[in-house]
Amino acid sequence: MSAGLLVVVIAVIVIAVAAGALGLWPMQRSRRLRSKFGPEYDRTVEESEDRRRAERELAERERRHSDFDLRELSDEEKQRYVRQWAEVQERFVDTPAETLTEADRLVTTVMAERGYPTEDYDQRLADLSVQHATVLGHYRTAHEITTRQADLKAQTGSVSTETMPTEAVSTEDMRTAIVHYRELFQDLLDGRADTNKDAVS
Repeated sequence: MSAGLLVVVIAVIVIAVAAGALGLWPMQRSRRLRSKFGPEYDRTVEESEDRRRAERELAERERRHSDFDLRELSDEEKQRYVRQWAEVQERFVDTPAETLTEADRLVTTVMAERGYPTEDYDQRLADLSVQHATVLGHYRTAHEITTRQADLKAQTGSVSTETMPTEAVSTEDMRTAIVHYRELFQDLLDGRADTNKDAVS
């Protein structure tokens, strides 16, 4: 084989390998993002209606997340928050509506303690999705119920389940929200703390 022909063959092989690698890279990226974000990947793709744009958004979430100075909570801090959560659950029977607000506040406090920004709810969701994607649906549901309850309270000036109109958030809805908040709370505490699961479930 002549030197010229050998150069052409090598060039063709290099181009073929490079083209194959470039073709596989987007598939590998999609697979990695889907594995990392789980249901949040599908939700983001569905909302954007453009897979590439959704994947850019998820990659940007990862980049932003890497800039955070996140920290693990100490055992003492975890136990303190576990006690606070137990107190929130105990108050649920007497004041379920107020307890929703307390649960939301406690989860936000733990997020801030871990190093997450907490000013904007939508940004909180994006930031949490990088390491807590599996429980993000729980947080969304809990927050939506809490927001409905707060809006209704503002409209009626009351949180009494006896005097609220029929569109009010039911006690069972509020119980569901507490259970959903607990999922994120435990995940933020790395799922190793006993948070008295049976109190409201």
